[in-house]
Amino acid sequence: MVTPTLLVQQGANPSADFFVRPYLRNMNAAVTEAHLHNPPPLSAHFARVVFVRYLTPAWCKWVEQHRSHIGQLVFFMDDDLFDLRAHTGLPLRYRYKLWKMALRYKGWLQRMQAELWVSTPWLAEKYASWSPVVLQPQSPYVRSTLQKTLFYHGSASHGAEFEWLYPVFERVLEQDASLSVELIGSQAVRKQFAALPRVHVLHPMSWPAYQALLARPGRTIGLAPLLNNHFNAARAPTKFFDITQAGAVGIYVDHPVYRSLVRHEHNGLLLPMEQQAWVNAILRLSANEQARQAMWEQARNLTS
Repeated sequence: MVTPTLLVQQGANPSADFFVRPYLRNMNAAVTEAHLHNPPPLSAHFARVVFVRYLTPAWCKWVEQHRSHIGQLVFFMDDDLFDLRAHTGLPLRYRYKLWKMALRYKGWLQRMQAELWVSTPWLAEKYASWSPVVLQPQSPYVRSTLQKTLFYHGSASHGAEFEWLYPVFERVLEQDASLSVELIGSQAVRKQFAALPRVHVLHPMSWPAYQALLARPGRTIGLAPLLNNHFNAARAPTKFFDITQAGAVGIYVDHPVYRSLVRHEHNGLLLPMEQQAWVNAILRLSANEQARQAMWEQARNLTS
């Protein structure tokens, strides 16, 4: 029998992926997800509601209003969230979060007759009076798609290019689950791209550290856009060498900066600054390993 289940969590997290999702899957649950900081649904047509680690006053109020319609109320924790002594030594801000979003709701959960799911026998023994259920961890990686890395290593002078690339990355990530994005940028860049899935932002680094980074394998497609402005007119085509050193094939702006080195579809791609053209090219290269390898080998011949 399929059980309608509402899973409430503070965004995607390892607690749910290692423990709760596999357990619900084995229970044949039909899972609907909700973000902890979004408004609760208007109605409660769920036989089971599971909170992962945290609660908020809004969700407590919702549970109280609909408790008679919720068959099974569950709280899952994979740390000792209900004992202040266990939080000694943790950063003050994190201790406050644990109190605000977990510990202070212990009594409320018991009054609501919530079940307790935990991650270890140690937690089950400590809270034995609650009759906890111990969930066994399972790998969330079994069904994961092998990722290919699409990268743009910009600097502080490339703010406009980061802005231009945002919709490119957004469309590509929506259409190709095998692609992840690697950027080098500031905290502002991290915030700028935080809403996109599978985007990793590295801190700016020294030249020797960057050279070591490029020498590590794993990158697939490198991007070198350039918007038409006075500062970019003085650029040199050094990103061609960086992208090739990284073991990747490059997509370059069709601009005099790169025309001296790049022959279109021979040792890279030369494209106008049209976002959809870059989206199409990225998706095409991602799907064609043979073409990527051939172009990279030609680029490597030019750099060796």
